[in-house]
Formats: sequence, C-alpha cells, structure tokens
Amino acid sequence: MGVGWRWLGTIWVYWMILGLHLLAILFFTKGFLLTRTELPYYSNCSDVTQSPCFFTSHIDDANLNQTHHHCWTKPAVTRVIIIVLDALRFDFVAPSTFFPESKPWMDKLQVLQELASQNPSSARIFKAIADPPTTSLQRLKGLTTGGLPTFIDVGNSFGAPAIIEDNLIHQLVQNGKRVTMMGDDTWMQLFPHHFEKSHPFPSFNVKDLHTVDNGCIDHLLPSLYQEDWDVLIAHFLGVDHAGHIYGVESVQMIDKLEQYNVVLQKVIEVLKNESEPGGLHENTLLFVMGDHGQTLNGDHGGGTPEEVETSIFAMSFKNPPASIPSTSSTSSCELKSDEKNLCINSVQQLDFAVTVSALLGIPFPFGSIGHVNLDLYALGAGGRSFNGDVEFCEYQSELGEWMWHYVNALCINSWQVKRYMDIYSASSVIGFSGEDLFHVADLHAKAVEKWSYTKNFFVNKNESCNTVLPALKSQIDAYSNFLSSVKELARSKWTEFNLKTMAVGFGIMLLSIFIHMLALTEVKKKNGISFSPSQDSGISFGLFCACFMVAIRAFSFFSNSYILEEGKVACFLLATSAVAKLRNSVLKKKLILQVFVFLLVIIIGRFTIEVGLSKQTPDFDFLNIFPSWMPRIAFGLPVLSFVTDVVPVICLMLLAIFLYKTLSSSISEGLWKYVISATILSYMLIAVHWASESNLCGLAWVFKGIGRNFIPQMVYALGFAQLLLLICWQSSKEGSLYSSKKLITKAVALLSACSSTIIMLLGKQGPVVSIAAIFGGYCIVKLDHNANNEGTRNVNIDPLSVTQWSLLAVCLFFCTGHWCAFDGLRYGAAFIGFDDFILIRQAILLTIETFGISLILPIFGLPFLVGCNHSTSLTGEGKNAIFASLSLVYLLYGLIMATTVTVTMICVTIHRRHLMVWGLFAPKFVFDVVGLLLTDILICLASLYYFGKNCRQQDHTTENLSVS
Repeated sequence: MGVGWRWLGTIWVYWMILGLHLLAILFFTKGFLLTRTELPYYSNCSDVTQSPCFFTSHIDDANLNQTHHHCWTKPAVTRVIIIVLDALRFDFVAPSTFFPESKPWMDKLQVLQELASQNPSSARIFKAIADPPTTSLQRLKGLTTGGLPTFIDVGNSFGAPAIIEDNLIHQLVQNGKRVTMMGDDTWMQLFPHHFEKSHPFPSFNVKDLHTVDNGCIDHLLPSLYQEDWDVLIAHFLGVDHAGHIYGVESVQMIDKLEQYNVVLQKVIEVLKNESEPGGLHENTLLFVMGDHGQTLNGDHGGGTPEEVETSIFAMSFKNPPASIPSTSSTSSCELKSDEKNLCINSVQQLDFAVTVSALLGIPFPFGSIGHVNLDLYALGAGGRSFNGDVEFCEYQSELGEWMWHYVNALCINSWQVKRYMDIYSASSVIGFSGEDLFHVADLHAKAVEKWSYTKNFFVNKNESCNTVLPALKSQIDAYSNFLSSVKELARSKWTEFNLKTMAVGFGIMLLSIFIHMLALTEVKKKNGISFSPSQDSGISFGLFCACFMVAIRAFSFFSNSYILEEGKVACFLLATSAVAKLRNSVLKKKLILQVFVFLLVIIIGRFTIEVGLSKQTPDFDFLNIFPSWMPRIAFGLPVLSFVTDVVPVICLMLLAIFLYKTLSSSISEGLWKYVISATILSYMLIAVHWASESNLCGLAWVFKGIGRNFIPQMVYALGFAQLLLLICWQSSKEGSLYSSKKLITKAVALLSACSSTIIMLLGKQGPVVSIAAIFGGYCIVKLDHNANNEGTRNVNIDPLSVTQWSLLAVCLFFCTGHWCAFDGLRYGAAFIGFDDFILIRQAILLTIETFGISLILPIFGLPFLVGCNHSTSLTGEGKNAIFASLSLVYLLYGLIMATTVTVTMICVTIHRRHLMVWGLFAPKFVFDVVGLLLTDILICLASLYYFGKNCRQQDHTTENLSVS
C-alpha cells in the first residue's frame, strides 16, 4: 500500500472514532438521561366514584347533597385569570423590608404589595418554589401537569413538543372550560388545538423586550370585558429578555417592572369594577405569577435559590368574611413601613395544577403528585386557613362549608396520587422499590382509616367545635404527610437509570480509546516518530507530564467543587506545565522570555476566569452590556466607558495588522491572499459596527437607513464565502500540501476565515481573547523543544505541547465567561444580525459563540505545532513526516478529549443519586459529550482540508517512483 493511502487510512480512523463516540454517547445517554415515563392515561369525572372520598351525606344537605352532579370537587370559583411574568424573581414582588438590603429593582410592583397589605383576606403574596431545571419549558410543564420536570427536556427548550400526558389545560378543555391564551407562543407548541382563542407572539428573540408584552397588553384589557372565556392566560416575556440581555440591575429591567405595575393596576381596577353581585367577575380568581426566577445576570436553568424562587400573587374578587389571621407555620411575616403586618407563605409550584383544578371543580391531572394548597384554596373559596386551635371555634360557621370541601378535595387528591403511584410502578420499567411503595401505602391507609372516622363529624351536626376542629387538623395532617412523602420519594428516585445501557455505552467508549491508542502506535511505528528527543522507546518526560496532567484534570470531575472550579483547575495545570517548560529552557539557556510571557498570559487568564465565575454569584457587580468579563459601564466613570469601547477596537486593529504582515510575506500566494484580505475587511466592518453602537462616536445615524443587522450579516456572508473558496481551492493543485510553509499558509487562511464570525458573536471581548490565544499558542509552539530532525524520518512529537494546547482551549472557554450549565449559554448571541427566530440558524450561531474560541480555532490551529517545527521545504520522505506528525497530533488531541469524557461518564454514573446530579453533573456531562462530538467532527474536517487530497497525490508519486 502506498504512503498516501496510509494517511487516507488515518482519516478513516477519525471517522470511525466519530461513529464509535456517537454510538457510545447514544447508548449512555439513553440509560442516564431517561425521561420520566409519561403514562397515556387521563383522569375522568367518573373516576372519583372509585375513591373512598365520594359520598353524598354532607353537613348541609340543602346545598351539599349534590356531589354526584359535579366533577370530583365542588367549584369554588367560576373564572381564573393567570398572568405569567416570565423570570419573575421573588424580590420583584416581596417588599424590600423582607431583605437585608434594598435594591433598585425592589418595590416596583407596588400595586401587588399594597393589595396584599391592605386586603389580606382577599389578596396574598406567596413565595413559589420551582423544581430545577428552571427553563421555561420545564416550568410550564410542571405548572400544568403537577409532575416533576425531567432533565432531558432542556434540549427541547427551542421548539417544544406538545405535552402528551394529562395536564390542567387538557382537563379544562375536556370539561367544557373555554381557555384564551395570549403572549409566549410556547403555549401553542405545548398545547396545540386547546385554546378557544389565542394570540401568540414569537418568544425566542431575547433582544426584543416589547413585542410579546405589547401584544399581551393589547388583548388582555379588552378580554376582561368579554364573556367567551373561563380561563385566561397572559404570558409576558419582557422581564426575562431584559435579564438575559441587560441584567437585573439595568434600567431596562426597572422600566419593565414599572410598566407591569401600570398594567396590573388597570387589570385589577377592571376586575374590581366588574365584581359586584351579578357582575362578570363576581367569582373570579386572579393569579400573577412567575414560572421561575433569574440570577442577577438574567440567567436561569439551574437550581440556585435565585432561580427556583419566584412569586405568586393571588387575589379573589368575592366578598370574603371578616379577616382571620393566618397562623400557618410556613408564614414569614415582616413589618412594613406602614406598620401593617404582611405575611408571605411558601408554596410549591408542583401544587398549582391540582389547586386550580380543585377550585374549578375539574379532575386532577392523572400524573400529578401535587398537593391542594390550603392557603390558595381558602383564598379562592372565601375562607381562611387555620391551625385547629380551640380559640377558632367562634369562626366555626365560616369554617364549615368551605373547610369540608377542602378536606374532601384533599382526600381525592391523596387517592389520585396513590392511584398514579400504583399504576406508574406497574407500568414503568423500574418504578419504585417495594419498600418505598409499602411505606407510602401505609401512610395512605392510615389517612383513609382516619377519614372514615372524621367524616362522621359532618354527618352528626351535634358535634362540638372542640371535637370537630382537632379532627379536621388531624385529618389534614394525615393527608399532608402522605403527599409530602410521595414528593420526597419522587424527587429522590424519580430518574430511572438503565445501568446495562449505560455500561454498553461506556464499553463502546473504551473501545474507541483502544482504537485511538492503536492508531497512535501504528503511526509512530511506521513513520519513526518518537515522544522522546533521544529516540528511545521509554516514557519521555513530556509524555509523563502529559499523562499526569490529563489524569489530574479528568479525575477532578469526581468532585462537585472541582467541577465548579474547572476553569481554575485547567489554568493551574497549564501554569504547572509552563513551569516544566521553564526547567528545560533554563537548562538550555534559551526561550526563557517566551516562558515568562506564557506565564503572564496564564495569570491574566486566571483573573478573567475568576471574574467569569463571579457571574454566578449573587453579589456580582460586573457585566451589564458585555457578554463576559469586560467591566460594566458605570455612571460617572467616563474613563472606564472609554476603555471598554476603545480597547476591543485596538485589539481588532492588531489582529488586522498581523494578517496584513502575513499578506506581505511570501507565505501568502494566490487564493490565500484574497481569503486573508476578506478577513481584514471583516475586521474593519466589525469595528465600524461597534463604533456605531457606542455613545462615544455618535455614528448611529450612519446605519439608520440599512439597519443594525446589516454589518453582522455581511460578516457572516464573507466568512461563509471564504470557507467555500477554501473548500474549492482544496481540490486544486495549488491547494495541495507540499511543505510546512504550505501547511502554515492553509492554517492561517482557515483560521482567518473562521475568526471574523467568532469575534462578531463573542462581542467586544472577542479581539482581546483572540490576542491572548495567539500569544498563548505562539509560546506553546516556540517552547515545543522536541522538534524533529530536519529532512529525516526521525521525528519527535512532544505530547506535553499537545496537552498544553488542549488546556489552553479549556481556559479560553472559561475566560470568555462560559461555564458548563445551560444558564451559561448566551442566547442573545444567536440573534446578533437577526431579529426573527429560525431554529437551525440560531442554533448554529449559538454553537459557534459557545465553542468557537475553545474548539473551532484551537483544532484548526493545531498544524502550527507541526509546521513550525519542520523545515520550510521538504521532499520525499520529509513530506511524509508532515502528514505523519499532523495525524499524530490530531490523534493525541482527540485522545485527550475522549479520555476526559470517559472519566465524566464514570463520574455521573457514580454520582447519579447525588444531590447535585441534575444541577451540576448532568450539565457537565452534556457539555462534555457535545464538545467531544464537535471535536471529532472538526478533526475529520481538518484532516480532509489539510491533507485529504495530498494523500492521493503522495500515493500517486510513490507509485511512479516504484515503477521507475
């Protein structure tokens, strides 16, 4: 077989490894990220006859002996309005007196605070606790199904599939309730063909703060005067988008909250005016609620208190009885400035679906494990919560009817959850353990037994208050104990891990590593390449250090603390490798300056990683406009504003000068010169675009006619055209690889073609990070002391240099403010240059922004480790050394990535029951496997670009030499 076909064989190894990795990840993911089994069952009105709660003898025969005429529970309200303010933090609604320090965004929704304070008998503020992950899709599913979210649904946050399991919206429609929806079009995707009337608006353009909100406002107020709906849903998005783009502390966020306050004032005014006896809203219940919270930087998706804590404001427009102070143990009371005591209770979002179902008198969703909330039910039913103390006997007449209906609803609630648990365990592959099922069954049996005794009190009207109220309290406690136990069981053991499927995936992953190592050995053996400068067969110092670095980083993933500090770990290991290089430089008395420059770059990177990690903390005071670590423009600091505007442009000019120097050298000929010239033009366009957005230059008028998206689209188009030219040129003779000079030329052209789009998406941090990457890569190349012997087959590759290249890429990922969590994705970058949402286009842009500086540029730049350490002109066997070295470098880089992902698989398998599995370990796993697949794809594409055609030409030359 010819030499060229040997390298074609290496290319096929890359593709085979990609296939194995894809197969391994599919198997492992199927076992690890299983969704909760969604049962195809739905609750019906007739089901309740099977429960122990259904009977017709009530304390007030005239009014209550009609149970068989309504469904499950007696309706307490006739109309419900649900206003969802997306990403509504708890401190947006709760008074500032509840918090140690007042913030600018607090006390903006004053209408809600005043109503809760002045009318506690009809209006209440609740702290709502969501279950992570806290993306909008999971929260809407949790709110409507009453079930726990599943991690795998994060991938459906764009383009959500319809909910197929039983849910609140389905039950409303099935039981004749007319539902009107307006706002976030995610509702239309989740519940197609469910709404009597709908006014959806596109939700994924996070730069658009007003379209969805204005659409809601235009339709909400007129709808309040209409009779053609029973449930009205209005989903506002402005606060969520303002948080993503500008942060919680921004002026835009405060403006949005003040706008909401005005809208809510108008809504409540209309409802009050129409709430008189016989009025349209005589028996209406209003909810103003968030689906999740957000961090100070506008992120959400994780499980931090800021993300899971949101608010529910509930207000009944009935004429309630005299106020009875709430004595619930979950209340948290603070003294407001007007000296009125405001109590805020905590509720679980899990309880929302069944509570609304109970109030409307419709069946509870089949798969709900929620608990009919006492305080919300009391508010809707016109009653008051109580603690069962005998001093409440004077209110027995008020407690009577609504309290009986609540206890009966709680009985049905418990029966429905027990039914679901039994059917789920019988239908699911794994279900719950026998011991767990026995425990909850025992709790339910005790509650049912107590119910058989308690309900007799309502048949016998002569029972005293001192007997009835303690019995009620005891009965509620029994059901609540059962429902709480089911929630705890579901939260701890809901995810079904298929260990056999996970083992198959892990085994395929090990097989890929074996093939990786086998290919490495073959390339080394057949081409005389060594990892040791002395050409011995032992383990060199560089190989030992490389293995040590990779092992230390991989095994650090077993600790959740080290995963949180992954960027710092990579930075520390990179600095350690630089110290190892310093030892060699001191011994040889050369390249000492490059070592210190390398260490300086690492120190700067370490600082930026620290600031990037600070984004995740509540007291983070950087970042308002820029997407990473660049300081926020502060009022009264014009110098800082000047620096943050000017420095990125200066760095962009330095990159352009570097490419211009490349043009003027002999390295660029033919098409390469035009590709690099187009990149310089793109840099100029980016600089003009940033200048037009800056207040310093006042150039916004320049693009007033063509729009702010023109330049980004031009940059994307130029980058795409450059890549097409390079692909076409690759198939020509001029695009062939004959020497290390050609290799470097092709690398510079490819990197320049990709860099403009990546810098455009990264924003003003892009040029600064690119300069740091160039300095870091230059130092690694110069310090690669194990250079080959020119013109011979005795070639040396230093594995430590490849490891440094990989660690530098990891550091760049964290330096740009990214981290391995879904709330670390910067969705705003996907809309740079575009206002409308197209799934594939926005997904590609988001991927480039996330992995461009840490995967695309480092992988396409790996040939510098080879080209800079070979002679500039090689013939015969020397040419083959370039192919062999490049193949080996890519195999080493891919092996490093595959090893770390394999250890990540072991890590998530061991920690699958860890408290942080869905908040930390699972996102880390997802980011790692996506990074591995992208690495494999990029290596395959790079191998085709750098020596795909050259392999055939080399093979043809070798055959001709053999014939002659």
